[in-house]
Amino acid sequence: MAFLGMDLGTTAVKALLVDKGGRILASATVEYPLYTPRPLWSEQNAEDWWAATVQAICAVLAKAGLNGDDVRSIGLSGQMHGLTLLDKSGAVLRPAILWNDQRTARQVQEMVDAIGGQAGVQRWMTNRPNPSYTAPKMLWVREHEPRIYAKAKMALVPKDFIRYKLSGEFASEVTDATGMALLDIKKRDWSQKLLDVLDIPRSMLPSVSESHVVTASVSTSAAMLTGLRAGTPIVGGGGDVAAAGLGAGAVREGIVMTILGTSGVMFACTNSFKAVKGGLETFCHAVPDKWHFMGVMLSAGGSLRWVRDTLAKGDPNLVQPAPGLALDPYDVMLDGAAKVPPGSQGLIFLPYLSGERTPHQNPLARGAFVGLTLTHTQAHLTRAVVEGVAFGLKDGLELMRGAGLSINEVRMTGGAAKSAFWRQTLADVFDADITVLNITEGGAYGVALLAGVASKHWKDIAQACDATLKPESRTKPNRKARSAYAEAYARFKQLYPALTQDFAAAAGA
Repeated sequence: MAFLGMDLGTTAVKALLVDKGGRILASATVEYPLYTPRPLWSEQNAEDWWAATVQAICAVLAKAGLNGDDVRSIGLSGQMHGLTLLDKSGAVLRPAILWNDQRTARQVQEMVDAIGGQAGVQRWMTNRPNPSYTAPKMLWVREHEPRIYAKAKMALVPKDFIRYKLSGEFASEVTDATGMALLDIKKRDWSQKLLDVLDIPRSMLPSVSESHVVTASVSTSAAMLTGLRAGTPIVGGGGDVAAAGLGAGAVREGIVMTILGTSGVMFACTNSFKAVKGGLETFCHAVPDKWHFMGVMLSAGGSLRWVRDTLAKGDPNLVQPAPGLALDPYDVMLDGAAKVPPGSQGLIFLPYLSGERTPHQNPLARGAFVGLTLTHTQAHLTRAVVEGVAFGLKDGLELMRGAGLSINEVRMTGGAAKSAFWRQTLADVFDADITVLNITEGGAYGVALLAGVASKHWKDIAQACDATLKPESRTKPNRKARSAYAEAYARFKQLYPALTQDFAAAAGA
């Protein structure tokens, strides 16, 4: 008996098989291209997702030595907010517009105006819309591609397109539906008020359920392609962030998850619905009758990659490490940064290379180094970038504390969780223990657990997490570093308001 978790990311899809003890049997990852036909645009072909999904499922079954009859149920996760439009026959009408596409700034403002300004946003939407959300993308297509919009009969986010291809059913669940900006988040159902104001027909949206509910089953045609058994149940699943929260066990108040990959996320469960301000977002949790706070920064690990690809590009150690070392380029960079004292000798980095969501909600924000002197080296620049990312994440953590959450534990996941230097920096900046769990597979693992709950193998998702997730390491704050970072963070907080006008001027706004 096994449970299959699928996570449709921005660059690749991952298929993961988990046994009844929560052990990972096998995983398979298949990549697909991303297209940027114009500056700030980001698109993918939905049929590329499906082809990669079929390949990944076949590969993971083969790796595990299983067949479709061994898979009890399936959970789906994926990149949020993307818009896939289908016609009446289920054919894709245009390339999917992704979460990181920034073309819809004007449509976002039109939504805010239509709903009655900020007061209307707080009353009817909870979260102020931004270009990542799905609804502004629908308005953009309606305005700029009216012939395509006139043919559109269904709007799906990425993982729900995969559900349709697996089953022929149109369905979604509350976490991804929240990110469409058309949900009544408190009532956990589509908002007729928003649909009326925006003139979007209810028939264009799939049914919406709780994340653990069985929404569909594998069709005969999909079974022939994938090797799965026809009739295998498919649960609602979750958007990638909510699914990763399940995979980190952030299913009770007091546990915070930070995801540190290309982007950065702060995630915390709350037992009651609360509308908050300051760029913190409130979403339906994948756990029934719970919600979660989410703070998102757009260039977290992506900022370090920028350093690697630009400032450190000429370093021979990054191209060809010394014989016998076999070090990853990032290890070389971070080893140098670790020799620089906390605070980077007065150097501050603002990690807004792609604009920012939390706390500033400003697509025009820009990155900056402040405090450069002749004494600063490449290692200082690298450390300042790591510290700046940690400060940006701390902004989200402080908003959560301000919303009344008690923070008992911070669990770290994502690629940076493997680095002792990253873990120590976050512990020192957050002034909190950083825990890494035995399982670091994120969203694919989280929805595999949901599949187990739907099959009644576990009573609920909390029991599933308790049975499978265990602490593997814990990093405690360094008292001396905490003092240095408290001073540096205070300076960091002052820089954004001081530079806001310059950001707008640099963007030509």
